[in-house]
Amino acid sequence: MVAAGMQVLGISALEESVYRHFLRNPDTTDGDIHVLLRAEREAVAAALDRLRALGLLYPTDRRTVCPTDPAIAVDRLTDLRLRELHEELQRVTRSRHLVTELRDEQCPARSAPQAVERMENVAQIRSRIDDLAFFAREEILSVEPYTALTPANIEHSRPLDMRCLSRGVRIRNVVLREALDDPLTVGYLRELTAHGAQIRAADDLSERILVYDRRTALVPVDPEDTSRGALVAQETGLVSGILALFEKIWCQATDLASVIEEPEENPGGLSDIERQVLTSMCHVGKDEIGARDLGMSVRTYRRHVAELLRLLGASSRPHAALLARERGWI
Repeated sequence: MVAAGMQVLGISALEESVYRHFLRNPDTTDGDIHVLLRAEREAVAAALDRLRALGLLYPTDRRTVCPTDPAIAVDRLTDLRLRELHEELQRVTRSRHLVTELRDEQCPARSAPQAVERMENVAQIRSRIDDLAFFAREEILSVEPYTALTPANIEHSRPLDMRCLSRGVRIRNVVLREALDDPLTVGYLRELTAHGAQIRAADDLSERILVYDRRTALVPVDPEDTSRGALVAQETGLVSGILALFEKIWCQATDLASVIEEPEENPGGLSDIERQVLTSMCHVGKDEIGARDLGMSVRTYRRHVAELLRLLGASSRPHAALLARERGWI
């Protein structure tokens, strides 16, 4: 059998083999190709019928078979597959009614969800937070008194945050004003606001709050020691109280744009040549090529690179590129 590269488009391995056969042998008959493909005659006949129905094969006046051009065939299959996936996605998103139906199957003693769940394993807590964010449909509220985000924090959070924002999930986040002293953190918060998140800063925060869709709240067992675990609450009264606390903190906080400086027209006070070296450093692999492109010696180029690493406080060139992008320098 030929490698089934078209299966992702809804074509079986046998159907793909038949289509590829006619790409290699256009304007030939379909008689006895089951022998060549070492497949059952009935299975090949069914594959031929489906390929004709999909418009990938068509008969000629000479009673031979010709294949549709691959570009047209792949476009046609892609459109069909996307429609199928869209319909399937709609069915999945309309499946919330199953919760009620399935709970009706539970015995009465187990039908009510646990009002408050205590989790003490850090990995379990992180996994639950990721799940709640992934399945959020309306809104995510958070109060996070961190003083800085690490590159690892951002790398982990970005896919989930961007997925939520792209799906229209509202994000309101209150951070500690002290965190805005960290360029990497500010860069990521700017990125979130550019995609629709609402972020405010407060001078003093001791609370840690996460609320998903106004139905599930997560708070630490001990705000002073998050390693002791977290409480996940779904009890309406408890969630309402946590929501009221969030709204109070939100109202007293200041909008992010009001407390951070806009990027300078000349980012970081860099000279024109330093900005050119920075751009080259982030896009060119070898110093020799970067130096040649900018018309300077390799030694001078490397001296500028070393100074840029110092200015950015970067430990490596990839780290410098990340910091420069977060600060809006490039």
